[in-house]
Amino acid sequence: MPEQSTTSTLPTEFDVAVIGAGSAGFSAAITAADAGAKVALIGYGTIGGTCVNVGCVPSKAMIRAVEPLHVSRAAERFDGITASASVTDWKALVRQKQALVDDLRQAKYLDVLPNYDAVSYLEGKAQFKADGTLMVGDMQIAATKIIIATGSRPHVPDIDGLSGVAWLDSTSALELVELPESLMVMGGGYIGVELAQMFARAGCKVTIVTRRGLLPDAEPEISEALRGYFAGEGITVLSGLSYDSLREADGQVTLSAGYQGQSIEISAQNLLLATGRVPNTEGLALEMAGIATDATGAVMVDAMMRSSRDGVYAAGDVTGRDQFVYMAAYGAKLAAKNAMNGDTLPYDNAAMPGVVFSDPQVASVGLTEAAARARGFDAATSVLGLEHVPRALAARDTRGLIKLVAERGSKKLLGAHILAPEGADSIQTAAMAISAGLTYEQLGDMIFPYLTTVEGLKLAAQTFEKDVSKLSCCAG
Repeated sequence: MPEQSTTSTLPTEFDVAVIGAGSAGFSAAITAADAGAKVALIGYGTIGGTCVNVGCVPSKAMIRAVEPLHVSRAAERFDGITASASVTDWKALVRQKQALVDDLRQAKYLDVLPNYDAVSYLEGKAQFKADGTLMVGDMQIAATKIIIATGSRPHVPDIDGLSGVAWLDSTSALELVELPESLMVMGGGYIGVELAQMFARAGCKVTIVTRRGLLPDAEPEISEALRGYFAGEGITVLSGLSYDSLREADGQVTLSAGYQGQSIEISAQNLLLATGRVPNTEGLALEMAGIATDATGAVMVDAMMRSSRDGVYAAGDVTGRDQFVYMAAYGAKLAAKNAMNGDTLPYDNAAMPGVVFSDPQVASVGLTEAAARARGFDAATSVLGLEHVPRALAARDTRGLIKLVAERGSKKLLGAHILAPEGADSIQTAAMAISAGLTYEQLGDMIFPYLTTVEGLKLAAQTFEKDVSKLSCCAG
């Protein structure tokens, strides 16, 4: 942990106090310090927050680690090629993953603080008093402005019998030093999808059980296609369930559920809960201080990141929206600038890209077709299968599709949704096109490099008005 400031060395007053020492907290603290503020950065527990410690970094490291296991099995797509790969020491892989986490926590958090003399790091539980005063343990913090950036934690659903089951969450699952033979993943969101495929590729028999479906907020064409690809890898997906009860006996966890009008039971060696995340606001005494929260406990903020109490802002997962590390950092930077300079910068997520690191990857920006219609747009769409993208043909991997959403009359792009093995590296082009207000005609007229996945965006744009199967290579 960083060296903690003592009472004798603390400034008598801070310009900004930031509660939470994760990505949002560091972003807010550094932004305020760069603007000349004296900052109290208040941390509790492991510094660095969700992403580096238990989220993005460890999960993506493990996803990449098992990728060769699938690629080797897919080598048969090419004549004359055979390959093989296997898990030889899972415990060693987990140790390597943890070493990466420790290194990045040190480099991106612990080693960063000494560069900012204006930031005083305080360790302890923060809590508001009724008059808005902020306490850290028994210490009163005098601060002109306060930014809440306490993040989130895994949600634990209310299911009969869950308390008697030794369940895993996304944190503990990535710490397993022995691979389970079978795994039941509860939840079909991005966390459940990523971890289910990772464990399946490592050799576990995986069943996903979900109330709503696989990636229920994605375009239905993408959700359905991904479900089929998962089935091809041996992953069972049971959606539309009603959870009745859980029990554990003889080394198996069993879920009793309603499914298509019948009662069924699903069993596995381990249960992984991937049912979303909830804001970390317990213990802050927000209600006492007049800081409004929603039904999930998330701090309610306006476009300027202001809470319902004057001088108190919030950013990141604790607000319950856009739970991506880059959006946490972005929102926290805005909160700090608004706190310092007078509330002039609104939060804008209209061109926010999001990625699910499944294989194929799911990458999206802007509105889905359903969301566009709900907002009153006369939406037009194009859907292009990857069998029309030369890159996919050359790779002999045509899993996936690209769907674009536009306003019919103006032809202005409203959304882009990609399911492709390299989709994550293509979505930023679509984000920039939407941010710039381009039409699909303008996107289709742009020059793209040949034999790239991102070229699929050009072809999908042309698909609004052309049959691209009748075009020659690189034809516009």
